[in-house]
Amino acid sequence: MTTGFLVVDKPRGITSNAVVGRVKRATGERKVGHAGTLDPLATGAVVVAIGRVTRLIRFLQDQPKEYVATARFGVSTDTLDADGEVVAREPMEFDIADLEEVRDRFVGEIHQVPPMVSALKHEGRRLYELAREGVVIEREARQVQIHELEFESVGDGPYPEVTFRVVCGKGTYVRSLADDIAATLGGSAHLTELRRLRIGSLDVDRLGIHADRLEGWKSKLLTPNQALSDLAGVEVDAETAAAVTHGTRFVGSSMSDAPEDEPFRVIGDDGRLLAVYTRHGDTSRAEVVLA
Repeated sequence: MTTGFLVVDKPRGITSNAVVGRVKRATGERKVGHAGTLDPLATGAVVVAIGRVTRLIRFLQDQPKEYVATARFGVSTDTLDADGEVVAREPMEFDIADLEEVRDRFVGEIHQVPPMVSALKHEGRRLYELAREGVVIEREARQVQIHELEFESVGDGPYPEVTFRVVCGKGTYVRSLADDIAATLGGSAHLTELRRLRIGSLDVDRLGIHADRLEGWKSKLLTPNQALSDLAGVEVDAETAAAVTHGTRFVGSSMSDAPEDEPFRVIGDDGRLLAVYTRHGDTSRAEVVLA
């Protein structure tokens, strides 16, 4: 059975689930999942877990994600991206200095209203399913984290395209971010392009394989320890490793140097990922045991 992770470069026009389907066919494995959905419009990094390591996906989903986005300002669509229908046009006049002036409002912890066309659920149904039926649900603003925001260029004309780079936390909608930035300048915006460059340190340009060329997937397969390298790691001896494989709870011991209240890797003396644990005070408990 194949076990590991692939960083797949998704092309425009297909879903993240379609990427999973392609990986299933290429590898012959049935148990496959992905860490973080990309809209059909978007391209770039989709991290795919193969085999029993699908249990580790949640630790990747919590990692910061980096995007390069292009948005057309002055034009609003019902999906906040180019796949939607235009609902309003109003010319906007501004320059990059105006964007820089409002930038700090969108760095750090901010509140964001999720778009209707999203995978969030309301009473058991996805919002995008309701949106297709013309149903609009009141959504509460959610707190998200923007680590970095950099404006790269502003185009010409009454409906200029703005290209920006953003590093953000879990649950951030880049298309909502673009529209919110436009709103501070008195207008609206929608995404025309979006590329995810990385999830944590899993960089698509360095580690990725294109979804259209999966024949060489074995050479790109990452071990669980490599894929979760952004988590702190604790190496243990053979005796402790044996206890870890049974999900033993540790008080003090060799786990005491692990970060508190954060998941960390437990690594055997052969370099293999044995488990992910979390330490609370002097007690470390297993989150996922692989060995």
